[in-house]
Amino acid sequence: MSRDRIARRQRLRRQALLGAWLLAAAGLFGRAVQVQVLEAEEWTERAVAQHRQATQVPASRGTIYDRDGVPLAVSREQYRVEIDSDLLPERDSVRDALVRVLGLSEAKARDLTDPRHEWRVVPGRFEPSVRAELERFKGVYIYRELEREYPYDALSAGVLGNVIDGSGAGGIEQAFDEILAGRPGRMVQAKDVARRPIPGEVLEIQPPLAGGDVHLTIDLDLQEIVHQALEDAIEENQARGGDLVVTDPRTGEILAMVSIHDGRSNSLSVINSPFEPGSTLKPFTVAALLEAGKASLSDPIEVGTGQWRINGRTLTDVHVDSTTISLAGALRESSNVGIAKAALPLSHQEQYENLRDFGFGLQTGIELPGEVGGSLQHPSAWEPMSAQSLAVGYEISATPLQLAMAYGALANGGKLMEARLVSKTRAPEGRERAYEPGVVRRVVDETVTRQLNHVLTAAVREGTGTRASLEAFDIAGKTGTARVFNPDIGSYESGRYFASFVGYFPADDPQLVIFVKLDSPSGGAYYGGATAAPVARATMEAALAARRSPIDRVDLVDRRQTDAETLLTTTRSDPPFRFAATTRRAELPARNESGETLGSASTSDPPELAVPDVSDLSLRDAVRQLHRHGFRVRIEPGGELLATRPEPGDRWAVGDTVRLWSGIYRTGRADR
Repeated sequence: MSRDRIARRQRLRRQALLGAWLLAAAGLFGRAVQVQVLEAEEWTERAVAQHRQATQVPASRGTIYDRDGVPLAVSREQYRVEIDSDLLPERDSVRDALVRVLGLSEAKARDLTDPRHEWRVVPGRFEPSVRAELERFKGVYIYRELEREYPYDALSAGVLGNVIDGSGAGGIEQAFDEILAGRPGRMVQAKDVARRPIPGEVLEIQPPLAGGDVHLTIDLDLQEIVHQALEDAIEENQARGGDLVVTDPRTGEILAMVSIHDGRSNSLSVINSPFEPGSTLKPFTVAALLEAGKASLSDPIEVGTGQWRINGRTLTDVHVDSTTISLAGALRESSNVGIAKAALPLSHQEQYENLRDFGFGLQTGIELPGEVGGSLQHPSAWEPMSAQSLAVGYEISATPLQLAMAYGALANGGKLMEARLVSKTRAPEGRERAYEPGVVRRVVDETVTRQLNHVLTAAVREGTGTRASLEAFDIAGKTGTARVFNPDIGSYESGRYFASFVGYFPADDPQLVIFVKLDSPSGGAYYGGATAAPVARATMEAALAARRSPIDRVDLVDRRQTDAETLLTTTRSDPPFRFAATTRRAELPARNESGETLGSASTSDPPELAVPDVSDLSLRDAVRQLHRHGFRVRIEPGGELLATRPEPGDRWAVGDTVRLWSGIYRTGRADR
């Protein structure tokens, strides 16, 4: 090959190489322009993102209060502490701070700061005060956490629900999640090369908005009384579970509500487990007859031997031992035959509409998820025996709350009230909403409820509900004992019953409605009068004796201006109690251990009674006797012999606490 040809080829190669370099340079230049000019903002954001990470800042969940502002559910701010041992220039100072601030042992502090461990998590959660002490150290990282706490969880678990993954699950937490949850904030955290947070390099872009609050109608003291009474009854009667609800019939407010099953109170069978109510439904059958003018309480009913066969079935009486009984007597003695025969003049439509008007077959509208409306079939679906079955409380299912609200209508003169569990809410932005009492409808005339009041009072005083009676005040109520239908086997279970009692108190001007149901009591007796009625009485006695009782005893004395001894021993003409609407009543005078008055928050002096001598009674009877006199009781540990302080015969303010010892003082009296 000639020299010229070789030189030309080399020149072409150099030109091609130069061209390639020029093209590459142009490409690089173009890409540089694209990245540094055209896409500069995007790449800047990416670079920043590598060193800063935006995260959500959880909002503090709002508080749930009882009717008097006692917190039932609160969010607690705590901090988690983590340590990067590779980044501890002040290792000794950090170790000292862990001991001084977190209360760790010297050995534990040395282990957490050991350089052989790259990353350690300090066990436990700590109060917010630790943040200011520890966040100044490089290599120590503080993380904020929020925990939901329920100070009285055992008393109100079913009502409140809980929080799972930041959202309400069940109860008030779920029903008012939008108000309680608040709004999370946004935070940017600086990261190092290893994408670990850099202490102090935090920029909070948007602070979180704390959740709003929910105020319930629940009275915590009464809730505690109800829970204890139901728990004791389940144990004493060996029942599978039970429900107890207390309402204010004038407003529809739910003051206490507890369901206990399998030893736990996190269910809400009081609103989601309907049952056939049995005899507790009979007053509504009588109300329909009186309202329609198709019977009077004095009308005689032939019950014969206590058995009546109709439409292929036989109705049987348990308590009645007379061949003829009045309608009032049939209700008082809970005669199945008498009530079913008395209901014959009612048309199917009248019977159905009466029960529907009292709220059966419909949800009460309580502010809780999961409520069911029970069942009440339309007359077009009735069987030949349905009218008689409905008259005595079968072929219908109702929840405990439905029955309590229906009895509230009997107690307040005939108005069915809306069930209310929430009194007010405050949204995260501060906007408040009050939930006012609402009347669903007038069901029966007031004259009808007055007539029923006399009969239901007699049912407690001398009928099937005597074990619910109080010595000082009349109670109106009705017992029920209903067989348990098992849908799995398609029939009623042998030997299994629901025992129930519904009553209102005091009878002459009702302030409380109390419903009690026990599931399958098996401790011997299973009738509602023997098992459920005493629970209602225990609840009322405890409510009367409680220091911060929902019953305003001061107002009671002011309105009657009568002697306290007469006040607590009369049985017919007692004045009505007054329930504190939104705040507790004025406190009775507080006393110290020596009995000296420390001061009074009330403008009226409370009544005083002589402390009874209970030294010869059992502990249970002694407590009951003191409760009946209107005292609160504090039991001190001991054995058999009982002694009180103040001593028997000393006069003490109604509502004050009597201390009760057992087996400490052999003389039967306590030393001053």
